Amino acid sequence: MALNLPLPDMHAESGIKASAISLKDFVTHAIPKSVFEAMANNEILQIVIFSVFFGSAMAALGERAKALIDVIDVVAHVMLKVTSYVMNFAPLAVFGAIAATVAKEGLSILGTYGKFMAQFYFSIGILWALLIAVGVLIVGPRLLHLMGMIKEPLLLSFTTASSEAAYPKTLEQLERFGVSNKIASFVLPMGYSFNLDGSMMYCTFAVIFIAQAYGIDLTLAQEISMLLILMLTSKGMAGVPRASLVVIAATLAQFNIPEAGLLLLLGIDHFLDMGRSATNVVGNSIATAVVAKWEGELKRH
Repeated sequence: MALNLPLPDMHAESGIKASAISLKDFVTHAIPKSVFEAMANNEILQIVIFSVFFGSAMAALGERAKALIDVIDVVAHVMLKVTSYVMNFAPLAVFGAIAATVAKEGLSILGTYGKFMAQFYFSIGILWALLIAVGVLIVGPRLLHLMGMIKEPLLLSFTTASSEAAYPKTLEQLERFGVSNKIASFVLPMGYSFNLDGSMMYCTFAVIFIAQAYGIDLTLAQEISMLLILMLTSKGMAGVPRASLVVIAATLAQFNIPEAGLLLLLGIDHFLDMGRSATNVVGNSIATAVVAKWEGELKRH
């Protein structure tokens, strides 16, 4: 998809040296030499790997690590609040980026964005069909009734671009569907951290879109590496508006794609985020029903 946009210099803001990445590089690069070095260089994958080991160690210590867990939890909330402050200025950046692009390229550029959004939602539709088909195979035809029951949380997540906003209503509807409380209250929150189908698809589309905008051709090995990275880095992503931008920015750096290209998405991010959030609700609802079926915790009506 050639955009022919007046793009920033590929190395002006990112400061990234151009070098190819392969599956071998991905594996050897995943283990950090130092967590502080990884943080300083924004090596998000290395940070995730370290965090998994660090979290596992804290879990093994049990009550002795409670004080440290509380501190980390507070730090996480503080950083989320700082991010929310920064995002308050996002509308100004969006206005400037879109206005400058339209002024230089004309209204025809809106067609490019429209095409990108249409392709994204078409892919989302295919993903929904696959998820529902698998759910029907495991749970049975009554799963279609669940899809009707979650219309309200779906609409809420779509309009707010936040899957977390729909969590209470989704939980309520799953229990009404027949999922036991112990399954719904455990699987659904886990899904919000580790089963983010919509988020991963959106991040993949976004990275490839920006790469194509700069005329960067990714090899098959690079695309597979990107999927592996996104499978890890998308875990634990907050289900709030624009949360995916952080993951996208980090992934761009891994593949020598200019981070400045993220500005291309700011103007349409909210509209794409709406589909991402709704897809997360669908995926987690189906996953919860499937687990309940496997565990014999799905009541018959």
